[in-house]
Amino acid sequence: MPDLGASTLCRLFLDSCRTYKKPGRMSFKRDGVWEKISTDEVETTVRRLSLGFQALGLEPGDRLAILSENRPEWVMADFAALAAGGVTVPIYTSLLPDQVRYIIGDAGAKIVVCSDLEMWGKIAAVRNALPELERVIVIEGDPPAGAHALSDVAEMGRRLEAEEPDRFERTAAAVRPEDLASIIYTSGTTGLPKGVMLSHANFTSNVVSLAEFIDFCETDTGLSFLPLSHVLERTATFLLFYVGAAMAYAESIEAVASNMVEVRPTIIVSVPRLFEKIYARVMDQVMAGSRLKRAIFVWALATGKKYAARTIAGEAIPVHLSFKRAIAAKLVFSKIISRTGGRIRYAICGGAPLSRDIAEFFYALGLRIMPGYGLTETSPVLTGSAPGKVRFGTAGRAIPRVELRIAEDGEILARGPNVMMGYYKNEADTRAVLKDGWLHTGDIGRFDEDGFLIITDRKKDIIVTSGGKNVAPQPIESLIQASPLIASAVVVGNSRKFVSALIVPDFEKLEAYAKAHGIAFKDRTGLSRRPEVAAFLLDEVNRMTPGLASYERIKKIAVLDREFDLDMGEVTPTLKVRRNIVERKYADVIESLYKE
Repeated sequence: MPDLGASTLCRLFLDSCRTYKKPGRMSFKRDGVWEKISTDEVETTVRRLSLGFQALGLEPGDRLAILSENRPEWVMADFAALAAGGVTVPIYTSLLPDQVRYIIGDAGAKIVVCSDLEMWGKIAAVRNALPELERVIVIEGDPPAGAHALSDVAEMGRRLEAEEPDRFERTAAAVRPEDLASIIYTSGTTGLPKGVMLSHANFTSNVVSLAEFIDFCETDTGLSFLPLSHVLERTATFLLFYVGAAMAYAESIEAVASNMVEVRPTIIVSVPRLFEKIYARVMDQVMAGSRLKRAIFVWALATGKKYAARTIAGEAIPVHLSFKRAIAAKLVFSKIISRTGGRIRYAICGGAPLSRDIAEFFYALGLRIMPGYGLTETSPVLTGSAPGKVRFGTAGRAIPRVELRIAEDGEILARGPNVMMGYYKNEADTRAVLKDGWLHTGDIGRFDEDGFLIITDRKKDIIVTSGGKNVAPQPIESLIQASPLIASAVVVGNSRKFVSALIVPDFEKLEAYAKAHGIAFKDRTGLSRRPEVAAFLLDEVNRMTPGLASYERIKKIAVLDREFDLDMGEVTPTLKVRRNIVERKYADVIESLYKE
């Protein structure tokens, strides 16, 4: 693969295009058919878009925002802006117009690229409040008055290239490793989002470290569905491009299951929720099967876990265990794995802790989930898992060039070339987290005896009971949410005698339980208020958390009648619960749990 050294994303792109020529470098589905884009077509499009952006006035240091679902044009517009010396500002499509306005306004974006007229509508609704925004570009659909079609921008670039054939290479070569590449606004569980400034060198150092850490290669195919506005998916894209892999873009989150079967990827990047849903679906099907089928599944899973444990430890596999594992794969595992396309080598998991049980379950099946840890502020990966470097219940070990240490209060500190330049226009918050060359992550954790990182919780989320006991809510919530009956859980109890939990059930399963047990209800609100339901779900919470200390055990629960909502500010675009908002909205419900 190309030798990046201390380099730029522009060089990464150009070196990759010239090293890895393939007819299907990118693919996407249109009108029910998967279409391919060759390496040469990708390079030509990026070249013309970059010059087209310049023709529209984009100069080095100017910000270009992208408001789009995952698609090849997202990535090509990103590389094009970077090659012009621009700064890319990704925006989640799920944000409301006022949230979009804040990001564009705070970043001072000069150009916005939208996927379609729906996204253009979000810009149009707030454009009068964005004096610095000069151009809006629409990828798909006829552009409204005052907007440009992306294809027209590429045509502008083609004309500029005819006049100045070497301009693209010249502007791309002028970009330096220390130059700002992107401002990524953290979704933030509290307060307004902060703009994380990441340089070209921040990204490329992380890409090179990851390429050394895990064996991605040019024969791989990645399926992109985690939003590209998420730094993990963005860096994964840079990594796959760097190693010469092909990339396919899922039609939507809802279509991921069918797209996996069609594309048959070897690499996927996701957050734990995807794997939790697959696990719950598999277990539902097992429990609905005959007693014989359940027995076969239990035997196969136990066999797979024994095989996986020896494989991870690097121990020799006895012949009898290999034979049993082959039978288990044929009878059980192959049917589950086939639903992912049957070729996944690595499933990279980040964004939140993955429960030990879920990781062990998939490893037993033969699907290697590689948990890692990082932040937007670290471009993002700090730790990862790879063959021979996996330990269930941990976030893996530090990747090359990253240093980690634990402060006296348990906070994880990080240092390395991937650590951000700072927060955009926010020196006070920058100084608060960057001290003496170390980034204070805000996460609490520890290392095991072999250097694997175990993340306990967010520093600000630690609950201190009235008895002075410290309780980390996230690990407890992860255990509870591993139940197929529970969609979400928020542990509460700060300054209280004991800890409780707000529970969002899986309503389909809960309604089926209620009907089977003669529990009458008119709607979800009525169902959630039935004492039999609360008792049933509290038993389930206790079943999922048998190893907790007495002060960590959930004594009471409140069953909520709806899921946490993005539009209401209760979760971030990456589906992390905004604990302070949830606790404020449900203050009366929480208070009722502590009435004597």
